[in-house]
Amino acid sequence: MTASRIDTETLRRLPKAVLHDHLDGGLRPATVVELAAEVGHTLPTTDPDELAAWYFEAANSGDLVRYIATFEHTLAVMQTREGLLRTAEEYVLDLAADGVVYAEVRYAPELNTRGGLSLSEVVETVQEGLAAGMAKAAAAGTPVRVGTLLCGMRMFDRVREAADLAVAYRDAGVVGFDIAGAEDGFPPADHLEAFEHLRRESVPFTIHAGEAHGLPSIHQALQVCGAQRIGHGVRLTEDIVDGKLGRLASWVRDRRIALEMCPTSNLQTGCATSIADHPITALKDLGFRVTLNTDNRLVSGTTMTREMSLLVEEAGWTVEDLRTVTVNALKSAFLPFDERKALIEDVVLPAYAAAL
Repeated sequence: MTASRIDTETLRRLPKAVLHDHLDGGLRPATVVELAAEVGHTLPTTDPDELAAWYFEAANSGDLVRYIATFEHTLAVMQTREGLLRTAEEYVLDLAADGVVYAEVRYAPELNTRGGLSLSEVVETVQEGLAAGMAKAAAAGTPVRVGTLLCGMRMFDRVREAADLAVAYRDAGVVGFDIAGAEDGFPPADHLEAFEHLRRESVPFTIHAGEAHGLPSIHQALQVCGAQRIGHGVRLTEDIVDGKLGRLASWVRDRRIALEMCPTSNLQTGCATSIADHPITALKDLGFRVTLNTDNRLVSGTTMTREMSLLVEEAGWTVEDLRTVTVNALKSAFLPFDERKALIEDVVLPAYAAAL
C-alpha cells in the first residue's frame, strides 16, 4: 500500500507500540475539568474543548521549559487516590482505542505526593488503575499491555529514591526507569549513583537526551550512565555529515540503541522545524532503530494514529515504514524476549501483512 492510499481508519486499526509517553501529559480534557472542580483547582478554562486548545497552543511555544510548565494543571488533579486511579485507567483505555497493543507509561511519583500520598502509595495506586484499564480493554476485545517506567526529576534531589522504587516494584508492573525534566543544565551524570544502582539490580533504563541539549547529553547518557535507550535523541543528526556517521552516531546505530522519537512534541519544543524534515525519517533511512511516540497526548494534541498520519502525509511514509518502527519499538521494549517476540510475530506482523 502506497503512502497516499493509507486512510486514517486503516492507520487507527494497525497495531502500535509506544515507548515514550508521559502519564501526566495524556489526560482527557474533560477529566481534568471534572477533577479540578473536585479539588478546587483553577483552570485556564472549564470547557474541555477550549482546554484542549489551550494546552496545544501553550505547548506550541518552541521552548522546552514552557512546554513542561503546562503540566501544572494535570498534576494538580493527580494528587489523590481517586485522581490517580481514574487517570491511569483512562490512559490505558485511550491507548486501546488508538490501536496500541504495547505501551510503556512514564511518570515521576515524587510529583504526585502533594495530597499526602507516599511514594509507594502513588506507585501502587497507578498500577491498580493501569490494571483496571487493561482488564476493561481486554474484555472489550482490544487488549493492550502497559509497562511502567518510573521517572526521577533530573533537576531535583530524589532521583535515587525513584530508582529504589523501580527496583522495589520491578515484579509488580514496573519495567524500567527514566529521568525527566529540563535537560539543559542538568546532565544525566549528576545522577550516576542511581544509574549504577539500577545496573547492579538489572533494571533497564532510558534517559531523556539529545532534545534541549546536544551530543554531549547523548554521549553521557550512553557512555557514562549506560542507558539502554535514548528519549528523543533528535540532535544525534549533529554527528552525521553528508550521510557520514561520526563515532557517537555509529555507536548508536551499530548497537541498535533505540531512539524514542516524538515528532509533534519536537516541533513544539523547537527541536525540529517540520514533520517533513524531522530527523526520524533520515535516521530511519540510515538504518537507526528509530521508534515513533506521542510523548504527551494532551499537551501535544496527538495520538499514535495522528503521528503516523503526519508522517504518511508529510514525509511520505509507507505501511512498511510504520511496520518497521513498530517492530523496532517492540524489539527494544523493556519486556522479556519471549513476550516481545510473541507480540511481533502473533500480533504486529500479521496485521501489517494484511494492510499491504
